[in-house]
Amino acid sequence: MARHYAVMPGYFPTPLIRALRREALLRDARGEFQEAGIGRREDHQHDQRVRRDRTCWLNGSTLAQCRLQEELEQLRLAVNRELFLGLFDLEAHFAIYDPGAFYRRHLDAFRGNSGRVLSVVLYLNQNWSSDLGGRLRLWPEPHSRAVDTEVEPLGGTLVCFLSEHIPHEVLEAQAQRISIAGWFRCNNTTAERLDPPR
Repeated sequence: MARHYAVMPGYFPTPLIRALRREALLRDARGEFQEAGIGRREDHQHDQRVRRDRTCWLNGSTLAQCRLQEELEQLRLAVNRELFLGLFDLEAHFAIYDPGAFYRRHLDAFRGNSGRVLSVVLYLNQNWSSDLGGRLRLWPEPHSRAVDTEVEPLGGTLVCFLSEHIPHEVLEAQAQRISIAGWFRCNNTTAERLDPPR
């Protein structure tokens, strides 16, 4: 993570990726996905100029989700052991980008304003080819103009990056693009409030 991000193709086994993909498609068919928004709490809004994906939060209710959570817990422990980031909790959702959908350049957290520390993206796509677009574009730091890399959304690939430090963008997809996006959070609990809430 010398560049504040890591790209790991084939990080998750194919059977798990297939099970998570099936679950995402089933939940979408049941109408469980919602139009994604930007901002939090009172600042939350829908803006089609910025973001056009649909999301459905993971809740640990299936075997595939439990297996994923076990794998990500091992990642959390390893990152804390090696990088001392104090990662505490994980929140995550399925994300579906229909053809023509995108998410403009943004940060997942702003300095001192969020418990999100490490962002993770797991791709669930099958037979994805470069001409279908939907790549994840990463910049090396918040004020950078030059793109550092673009990641193909190939099934099983895991991308991790520092939430406050790495601007990123999802380029327009030409076919349905399915992923899981998550954020490892630090514990910001105080005497007045629980954060993350339980």
